[in-house]
Amino acid sequence: MGNSQRREFIKRSTALTLSTGLAGFPAIVRGQSGPVKIGVLHPVTGALSYSGQLCRLGATIAIDEINAAGGIKSLGGAKIETLFGDAQSKPEIGVSEVEKMNAQGVSAIVGAYASAICLATTQAAAKYNIPHVVDVGVADQIVERGLKNVFRFAPGYRAVSQQAMNYLHIMNTLARKPAKTVMIIHEESLFGTGTANLLSQQLPGMGYQVLEVVKHANPTRDFNNIVLRMKALNPDIVIPANYYNEYALLVRTMKQQNVQPKAIFSVLGGGASSFKFVKEFPDVANGIIDCNHWYNPKDARVAALRKKVEAIKDQYFTYEVFLNYQCVYLLADAIERAKSRDRDAITAALAASTWDRHFMPFGPTKFVDGQNQGARPLLMQVHQG
Repeated sequence: MGNSQRREFIKRSTALTLSTGLAGFPAIVRGQSGPVKIGVLHPVTGALSYSGQLCRLGATIAIDEINAAGGIKSLGGAKIETLFGDAQSKPEIGVSEVEKMNAQGVSAIVGAYASAICLATTQAAAKYNIPHVVDVGVADQIVERGLKNVFRFAPGYRAVSQQAMNYLHIMNTLARKPAKTVMIIHEESLFGTGTANLLSQQLPGMGYQVLEVVKHANPTRDFNNIVLRMKALNPDIVIPANYYNEYALLVRTMKQQNVQPKAIFSVLGGGASSFKFVKEFPDVANGIIDCNHWYNPKDARVAALRKKVEAIKDQYFTYEVFLNYQCVYLLADAIERAKSRDRDAITAALAASTWDRHFMPFGPTKFVDGQNQGARPLLMQVHQG
């Protein structure tokens, strides 16, 4: 059947369904066959579009692989049909996209990258009992509201911050404590503000003096004044917590103004754990430390996926890509076990998940109040590329 014939068939069959009243049948009747509709919702335009597009790429690769391997086998090989949504880097737009996805009958949603957007989309999805797998959004408020439909695969910023400070303190102690003062630079949204608040609370109790906590807007195109302030304060450690563009510009400005702290120790640094950043700014990136989402480098499956991603022009194997890739497989596993397109059945299957076929440095997936208890970050350092 050609494309024009297919469109005409769909057009006529839709008209027939509406004219005969079949559209009014209960959802359980209409949902027993056909594809499994999954919403893939990210900020693919606006200030966060670079990361949002990478998130979409990771989810798309996983869905294509699952469909090519025979679809959801417990549903007779049903294919996953992707419904894309663009949050446009705004929480309120993310909510309107969830409304559209609900009207289109999605069984679940994966997304929506930024903490502020995830906070809004998970709440909106809860109105319709749509299971929502959170890919990245690190704000712990996302999983602390008692919403039964929310499942975050990766660690939140409280766990990451605590792990990062433990790592920092161990390294500083082994080095005979050369670092005593800290300056925190963070972006203004829920992610950056929440992370900075946690760090500024934890560090004094570990013997570090927080000289200043500086917030910046998204987007920010000039860090000269912030770096001049940094130069005046002369902190031993600079801790950035921001998204890719701002991260890259901040550390480049530090390089230009010859600001050289004892360490740039990132916590969920938007650029530090990025092959793009390392390739484009090797002299700036060298030596930077970051506690962030990362895969298990010993897992052989990683190399094949990275090769697939990097075969696409101008694409990099980032945490946005592989977290969404894994989240789709987590969701597909739940649908397989639920043997159903029903939202409540999928939610129950996610809640009971013990999925361990990921390539993250996690234990088996186990959700408590929506948070994966097996999730943990890794500490990394850029060294000569």
